[in-house]
Amino acid sequence: MSAKLVEPQVAYVNARLLDPASGLDEVGALLTEGEQIADFGPGLLADGVPDGARIVDCEGHCLAPGLVDIRVHLREPGEEHKGTLESAGRAATAGGVTSVVCLPGTNPVIDDMSVVEFVARRARLLGLAKVYPYGAVTKGLKGTELAEMGLLAQAGAVAFTDGEKAIADAQVMRRALGYAGTHGQVIVQHPEEPSLARDGMMNAGETATRLGLAGIPKGAEIIMVERDIRLAEMTDGRLHFAHVSTAESVEAIRAAKARGLAITCDTAPPYFALNELEVIDYRTFAKLSPPLRGEEDRRAIVEGITSGVIDAIASDHAPQDEDAKRLPFGQAAFGGVGLETLLPVSLDLYHNGHLSLLDVLRLLTCAPADLMKLPAGRLEKGAAADLMIFDPDRGWKVEAKSLHSKSKNSPFDERPVQGRVLRTVVDGRTVFDLEA
Repeated sequence: MSAKLVEPQVAYVNARLLDPASGLDEVGALLTEGEQIADFGPGLLADGVPDGARIVDCEGHCLAPGLVDIRVHLREPGEEHKGTLESAGRAATAGGVTSVVCLPGTNPVIDDMSVVEFVARRARLLGLAKVYPYGAVTKGLKGTELAEMGLLAQAGAVAFTDGEKAIADAQVMRRALGYAGTHGQVIVQHPEEPSLARDGMMNAGETATRLGLAGIPKGAEIIMVERDIRLAEMTDGRLHFAHVSTAESVEAIRAAKARGLAITCDTAPPYFALNELEVIDYRTFAKLSPPLRGEEDRRAIVEGITSGVIDAIASDHAPQDEDAKRLPFGQAAFGGVGLETLLPVSLDLYHNGHLSLLDVLRLLTCAPADLMKLPAGRLEKGAAADLMIFDPDRGWKVEAKSLHSKSKNSPFDERPVQGRVLRTVVDGRTVFDLEA
């Protein structure tokens, strides 16, 4: 894909300007110069547009910072049949996502400076969504020997995780938190005790029993959350839990925050929009890690979001090819694509009255950017012109086959949603236009 050239000046007029970081929600205009935001505000361009500037009429639609997604499996290098940097970039920009943080479970693993640099260089050449790599906590994601986190950070790794593998060894996790804390880095944990989750296929309980499927108990997540909170307390480390899915995890994290520990967490749309009943017809698109939980847990995740215990929403985009999903449920791979449904499914929280529009956007823009210390997620003069124009009320139906992602395994396939991205801009360039 050849991205459009940067234009000297573009005037976005008749826009509902939304900036969660500052609380801005007013009708106005925004002007870009080259790759940056030159100015914006309710009174801007009242006397006319600068000579030579191209005009984009937003027609009253929302103009906001591009989304920041801090949990994305890119699959390149090593598993290009599932997804590539280009296909993920196309999916991201179609979903209004302008910055992604990619997980290290590629082949080779992102546990070496050269792989960090390869991913960053490929993403720059493509000119789609900006890509920031996580570094692996342990070499080869094997959970035993710490990777060279200092060197990885110098090469551009923004934080450290073993991706979809939990750091199971408590001593290894203690050392990682201690080292990372000393250097101001954050450890991101997939909270699932592996021996409890082993061979499980869905959430343990009545539904799993009725379907004859091995269950993954909620305790697998809760035990890991509670253990790691203790380790963070011992080490003064910075710890972030990914895709929390249970009521007890939310309560444990709430209590840890109340004690002043440097602990944060995110969740993903499936855990506040779906529950385990999605699996009843053995739908492998609903086989996720962590598994979809019961309705009580789903409601608890919504409460965790509205009360502020959950700090951000991430897509947990995990493409799997058709061969990995068109299998009996027990043999099918875990994971679902989510970049293009991140915004509309999150907007359910707005349409259902749980959060204001600005509060939903905060969880998708400046909040995740702040967690990973990224220069993104805000409307600011001089900042990169990474923007999205969207209609929060426009309805459409998710159709997996029409998604831009190379793999089509969406847990939201056939779901009616509200909220559509109309245009995405990265560094002043239009990289997605719904009407084009």
